[in-house]
Amino acid sequence: MVKNPSSYVPPRVPTVDEVGVKERAAEFASRSIKKAAKVEGLKLVVRMMDLTTLEGSDTPGKVLQLCQKARHPIHGFDDVPPVAAVCVYPPLVKPAKAALEGTDIKVAAVATYFPSGQADLADRLDEVRRTVADGADEIDMVISRGDFLAGHYGKIFDEVAATAEACKPAHLKVILEVGELQTFDKVRLASQIAIDAGADFIKTSTGKIPSAASVPVTLVMLETIRDHFLKTGKMVGMKPAGGIREAKDALRYLVMVKETLGDAWLSPDWFRFGASSLLNDVLMQIVKEKTGRYQSHRYFSVS
Repeated sequence: MVKNPSSYVPPRVPTVDEVGVKERAAEFASRSIKKAAKVEGLKLVVRMMDLTTLEGSDTPGKVLQLCQKARHPIHGFDDVPPVAAVCVYPPLVKPAKAALEGTDIKVAAVATYFPSGQADLADRLDEVRRTVADGADEIDMVISRGDFLAGHYGKIFDEVAATAEACKPAHLKVILEVGELQTFDKVRLASQIAIDAGADFIKTSTGKIPSAASVPVTLVMLETIRDHFLKTGKMVGMKPAGGIREAKDALRYLVMVKETLGDAWLSPDWFRFGASSLLNDVLMQIVKEKTGRYQSHRYFSVS
């Protein structure tokens, strides 16, 4: 049952120590990873990817190619796993679903009039229902940043709760667009509201503005998830998206997840990377660790 705005009391969340968060985030880059652990970590990064295409020029043919890469990321390396999901616009869910039939790879779709969310709630919910009916396993929705910044927290809660209900049985990822929320304190509050309203995952960004995922802002969101779990026992997933392009950065995120949330979250069920360009760099690093030499980027398909 969706609560009305007057019945939802925004939580009192801890004030974020910005200096402390940035110092802690910088420490994750100093961790030493041995070769064998690095290779396994890179394979885990692949398993956690939402391989994404969200361009106006997307076609069923392009999605088919992306799905083939999702199933078999690199020829000749059979121990490299498939990705977690392929993420597309709603009209391309059906071809993606057909291309991934017989696999465990999920089809995720951005909805609620991504990336702005500027539409009536009824229209957004209708888009969600149609997308799930077409076969989407996961819905990535955007919150109204304007309403959040105006202090309409009850409205944000209601809209996320209504979307969570509309997208069943699919899982819901709630995109905060952290680059527009201005402060870590606001990111922490928005994260908690999304979790309270029924988000299965919270996600940093749409990838459509310059300021997207970063280690410090992801740490703030992970700490929100941790504190919620300690209070309620409920696990919530996390998806940093936008701006993560190099394998070394992805490994840094895995270290942060392990040290903040523990091994239980080191799974595609609970942690994802929103990736369009990250995969090829990870594959190049896997080849280098296995063969001792880099392959040119020309040997990898554009994802």
